[in-house]
Amino acid sequence: MPGRRKPEASFTLIELLVVVVVLAVLAAVVLPKLYHQRIRAQESALKNDLKIVRVAVCRFYSDTSLYPDKLGDLTASKAPTGGFDRLGLLQMLNKKEWQGPYLVTVPKDPVSGKELDYYTVLKNGHVVGEVRSSARGTSHDGTPYERW
Repeated sequence: MPGRRKPEASFTLIELLVVVVVLAVLAAVVLPKLYHQRIRAQESALKNDLKIVRVAVCRFYSDTSLYPDKLGDLTASKAPTGGFDRLGLLQMLNKKEWQGPYLVTVPKDPVSGKELDYYTVLKNGHVVGEVRSSARGTSHDGTPYERW
């Protein structure tokens, strides 16, 4: 018959609901795993950044026999005026021994988003020249970030 049209192919409401439910279940399974992977990636970056800064502090000490007064001294384009000896006493720095800068920038803590501000010089029972995370809380393995 020339006036009749074929019905157009389409999905039923039940089929669409089934697809939506399947996608919701998949999202409920995958999204939490992606969130934990993001946290683990931040923790891995934090460990790497701490290692890089600690090596820079060691190089500063190796060259000058002093620890930097602050982490910003590692990025200075000119030799700082002083640093701390092994006992935590501020000493004048021999500018001829300084081979810096030791870092381009002091990295931010990827977990907290703040500067790696936990740098101590013989305070609160910590050793001279110690660099730790500024993040609060615990990692996925249960250790506090402050101890890293």
